[in-house]
Amino acid sequence: MNKLITVVYFAIFREKAGISEEVISTTVNSTAELFRELKDRHKLNEPLGHCKVAINDDLADWESKIKDGDTVLLFPPVAGG
Repeated sequence: MNKLITVVYFAIFREKAGISEEVISTTVNSTAELFRELKDRHKLNEPLGHCKVAINDDLADWESKIKDGDTVLLFPPVAGG
């Protein structure tokens, strides 16, 4: 079943995608599946385990379920010290 979701990109993800957000139609069920789909679409090469994800402004994990109408935020690894 297709879901219409908004994806918001931050930092290097925004640069690689060339946009800060987009609305997509997808059949994926989890945030990990969505990340893999977007990784192919936008040539993202960051490892999943190093990135953070949120659904509707709440931090989530990579097995979290996505529902129609959700907003998914993708954060790349953060360097610092």
